[in-house]
Amino acid sequence: MNARVVVDPITRIEGHLRIEAETDSNGAITGAYSSGTMVRGIELILRGRDPRDAWAFAQRICGVCTLVHGIASVRAVENALNYKVPPNAQLIRNLMIAAQYVHDHVMHFYHLHALDWVDVVSALSADPKATSELAQSISGYAKSSPGYFADTQKKVRDFVEVGQLGIFAGGYWGHPEYRLPPEANLMAVAHYLEALAWQRDVVQIHTIFGGKNPHPNFMVGGAPSPISNDPSSATGGSAATAVNIVSLNQVRDIIQRMAQFVDQVYVPDTIAIASFYKDWFARGEGLGNFLTYGDFPSAGRDDPASWLIPSGAILNRDLSTIHPIDLNDPTQVQEFVAHSWYDYGGGKDRGLHPYDGETNLNYTGPQPPYEHLDVQDSYSWLKAPRWKGNAMEVGPLARVLMLYASGHEPTRELAGAVLRQLDAPLEAMFSTLGRTAARTLETKIIADQMSAWLDNLLANIKAGDLAVHNDELWDPATWPREARGVGFTEAPRGGLAHWVVIKDGKIDNYQAVVPSTWNAGPRDAAGQPGAYEAALMDRHSLADPKQPLEIQRTIHSFDPCIACAVHVMDPQGDELIQIRVS
Repeated sequence: MNARVVVDPITRIEGHLRIEAETDSNGAITGAYSSGTMVRGIELILRGRDPRDAWAFAQRICGVCTLVHGIASVRAVENALNYKVPPNAQLIRNLMIAAQYVHDHVMHFYHLHALDWVDVVSALSADPKATSELAQSISGYAKSSPGYFADTQKKVRDFVEVGQLGIFAGGYWGHPEYRLPPEANLMAVAHYLEALAWQRDVVQIHTIFGGKNPHPNFMVGGAPSPISNDPSSATGGSAATAVNIVSLNQVRDIIQRMAQFVDQVYVPDTIAIASFYKDWFARGEGLGNFLTYGDFPSAGRDDPASWLIPSGAILNRDLSTIHPIDLNDPTQVQEFVAHSWYDYGGGKDRGLHPYDGETNLNYTGPQPPYEHLDVQDSYSWLKAPRWKGNAMEVGPLARVLMLYASGHEPTRELAGAVLRQLDAPLEAMFSTLGRTAARTLETKIIADQMSAWLDNLLANIKAGDLAVHNDELWDPATWPREARGVGFTEAPRGGLAHWVVIKDGKIDNYQAVVPSTWNAGPRDAAGQPGAYEAALMDRHSLADPKQPLEIQRTIHSFDPCIACAVHVMDPQGDELIQIRVS
């Protein structure tokens, strides 16, 4: 008899996600269902507003991915109205997006995902001297002394002894699927705490160029912060609030510290942890289809050849063929709601391109508290996007595979070196652990690129080019009566695009298809599972259904972000939190 394992919510993510998995008598997952238990309504809020203000609302789709939603929004309006963005603004955007990548990926690894592999309580039995020797054998990071690890161990012990595990509470400590020796666990916990302090520096890049973090400022047509080469601006003159040589030198210093942490801590830790879990290179792939929109232009958005990350689709693991994509083609990207709590005017089984997208909420699920979802009917607040009818995975693995397939030499060299260290073939990337490794690889690739973008920005300023904004089309009287456009970016979690339809100077329709919609969406009208669902049905079994650590590992490898609207509450206003087997 099949059992149903319910994990609600999946913890250590942004937002609320429910997973229901059916297991056979041996504990193997035979069916999986992903339910977003939050409803996103930003598209409805944006109707009738000035499109130049859309980014400020769109940023509020998420409390973590604020920057990338702002970028996608301004790019959508620029695409619709044919705005040209100055080179300096493009470079500033690249630096801001890249900072988001490095910050997001490091924080995800240590604070959201590492604890799926690292047993915090086991660190209490580690030998600090042996931990120091381990750390020094894999990296030259300065903080590797026995005293450093002894201090970390004491902090954890103090938490345990007073019964206040805090950030470490609620873990499956002692689970048989934890395999790291105590010293590796202590090293990882120390770096977990170290990353908390490190991340405070990284976000300063957003405050320098965007004024604040989170929710940095943006502007249709360019960047919001003026650039000054006035020497007095560095010492409090009239242009002191502009980006100047002092703040740009600060950006360079931050980039160097970011790269050092990635090279000396993040990359070595990923390899060290992965070496104890090599069987997870054969679990959790799922779809085998991957999609990227492309990003980080060096010569403008109109020149895809200049993008660091290329666009395209890979089907059935075939890296020899990159299929071109067109986000304006109504036959390519479509969203389905056959198993979602939405209605379409022409029927739930049809697919709609985002330009024609509808946001008609219709909750037909069980009233909370409830035992199980009705997976034969609608069971999620997420739609099911498809590319040419195919369910696709987006995110770091898709990007690294696209870079590899397109012949990007730094990616090929880095991936090859890491896989050789782990004695793993390229095919190992198609997996839960491959997804985690890909996130680390692309963090280094992007961190290494940031200095070049800053150098180009400084060279432009030195040559007298201070332009950061294009005002040519700022007057709505110059706009066409109707326009439509798509703005896209490669967000840390995957391809993100916003589609806007403008009529008479106001937003007539607005649709955002976010990375976690691609990955976490439910089945479509043809019954195809989404990426989460397929990955859980890919050679997964549970050692203990009451502690579904294996489910968390694979779901966390996607870095879920479901923070898109209101929570579902029970009649008393309490959030639904449950992990059970039935």
